[in-house]
This record gives sequence, C-alpha cells and structure tokens, in this order.
Amino acid sequence: MGQHAWKEEAERYSLRGKIFHRLREDILSGKYEDKEELREAAIGEEMGVSRTPVREALRQLELEGLVTVIPNRGAFVSGITPKDMQDIYAMRALLEGLCARWAAQQIDAKQMEALEETIVLSEFHASKNHAQQLTELDSQFHEILYESCGSKMLKHQLKDYHAYVRRARRRMLSENARGMEAVGEHRRIMEAIREKNPKQAEELATLHIHNAYANMVKNGIL
Repeated sequence: MGQHAWKEEAERYSLRGKIFHRLREDILSGKYEDKEELREAAIGEEMGVSRTPVREALRQLELEGLVTVIPNRGAFVSGITPKDMQDIYAMRALLEGLCARWAAQQIDAKQMEALEETIVLSEFHASKNHAQQLTELDSQFHEILYESCGSKMLKHQLKDYHAYVRRARRRMLSENARGMEAVGEHRRIMEAIREKNPKQAEELATLHIHNAYANMVKNGIL
C-alpha cells in the first residue's frame, strides 16, 4: 500500500472511530430510545459525513450488541437489556473488587488525596440531595480507583462497564436513600485502601456493586 493510500485508510479508520464513539455515547446516554431506527443519511447529515463511515460504525456497534442491523430494513438500537445489566453487574462486582485490592497495594499520595476529597464532597451533596453533583462525584470516585489500580487493561474494561450502566446509575443515585448509602460504602472502601488493607478493600468494593444492583432490582430501575 502506497503512502497516499495508507493515509486515506488511516483517515477513514479515524473518522469511523469518531462516529462510532459519538453514536455509542448517544445510545448509552439515552439520546436514542430502544428500538429506535438509526438512519444512516440523517446521522451522516448531522455529523457532516457520508453514509459509508456511518454504516461501518453501525456494524461495529452491532458487534458490541448496542445495535441490530436488519437486512433491507435498517439499523435499530438494541440498548442494554435487564439480562445485560445482570451480567454487567456480576462482572463489575468481581472486577471492581480486584481494582480496589490493587489500589490498596499501590495507590499514590496524590490519588489518595483525590479519593478522600471526593468522599467529603459526596457527603456534602448527598446531605443536600444534589442528585446531579452526586452522580458526577460517584463517577469521579470510580475513575480515581481505576487510575490507581495500576492496570490499563482493567481500567479500560471497568470504564466500559461504567458507561453501559450510566442511565440506570443516574436514576438510582437520584433517590436520596441510595445516594447516602452509596457514599457510605465509598467511604469504607476508601478507608480500607488508605489503611493498605487489600482484602477488605476488595470485599467492600464487591459488596458495593452487589448492593447497587440489588437496589435497582428492588426499585424497578432496570
């Protein structure tokens, strides 16, 4: 492949990737409803691109299970099913536990300070029932954990799972009772990490995810 052809291929791949991430974000954030048709022409016009990279991005989203492409009919949002949520939370429970274990072994002073600050802010906003700020701080807490575990592979996987359940988490944390409980669980995880107790950090982080899922089932959020 010549240099010009290689450059064109790289640009095409980059464009498809941008469209894929944009559509993925729109699906997971709730911009598109489940079963809604994703029209190539409309998406291409909105993003200022041709239909070809849109079609390629839709095929990639189909591999992730977020889109269903039906021949001669089009592409439709598959969304995250209750069974998907059950599976995601079961896997998250194990991986978040592992993440907390590793964080307790190697978190640095700056990350520890950021984790503690997030807890203090979370407790304040939970007491005021500030749902939006609490949701943002919840994400921040987990992102700091992912960064401090020292594994880019684990971080990447957990960030994906975190994105998949975003809508459900937002609804769950808007309920003040669960918001306060979640912050308390975060504090206990943080304290175990600060005390360099990997076993306890793992157990508490695993329990935190199990509790989150149980709360969603109990309140019909799925």
